[in-house]
Amino acid sequence: MKYISAIVVAGGSGSRMGTSTKKQYLKIKDKEILVYTVECFQNMPEIQEIVVVTGKEDITYVEKLLKDTYKLNKVSYIVAGGKERQDSVYNGIQAADEKSDYLVIHDGARPLITKEVVRAGLDMAYAHRASIIAVPVKDTIKLVSKDGKVEDTPDRSSLWSVQTPQIFEKELIIHAHEYAKEHGLSVTDDSMLVEAIGVPVYIVEGEYTNIKITTPEDLIIAEKML
Repeated sequence: MKYISAIVVAGGSGSRMGTSTKKQYLKIKDKEILVYTVECFQNMPEIQEIVVVTGKEDITYVEKLLKDTYKLNKVSYIVAGGKERQDSVYNGIQAADEKSDYLVIHDGARPLITKEVVRAGLDMAYAHRASIIAVPVKDTIKLVSKDGKVEDTPDRSSLWSVQTPQIFEKELIIHAHEYAKEHGLSVTDDSMLVEAIGVPVYIVEGEYTNIKITTPEDLIIAEKML
């Protein structure tokens, strides 16, 4: 049986939300966004442990919230993030159990992820070492210069909007992060690190409902979906 660790990255400040409370701790239907997210992995037999990455100042709060209030016993470690998301993910990877075969890396502010999508991503990762969840782009996309001039209109049929989770063979993603550190690569997406070392990444079609809570409008949409 494969040992799977979920790395939930929940260190965002939520500045675009316009609230004093960080977005991952806001409530939807009387439950914190982060709790919905972690519960998905808690309720999957395939997932053996959950590592949560958050701000250093929030570690005590998150530990009480997840372990004491909601009794989410698969949460093994709550660790401090780094300067950038890439650094935070690496901190989470370092905390994962050494027995881990695969790592499922997910945004803490995506509470509507489903077990079915995670399982499809795991199956693809088992076959190809690296998989990401994404959905086909619905709108026409324009490449625009800094002065507002349209420079190109890519073929929409080949464009996908990337979500999380992103799932990797553990040794592969560790190697990718170490390569990035050695070469000074800074990315916003975990799979970009794997692409940088020449390993193909495969897409699994996800669900449009798997939104990232970023603005007040997202809270309204998420509540309706729940």
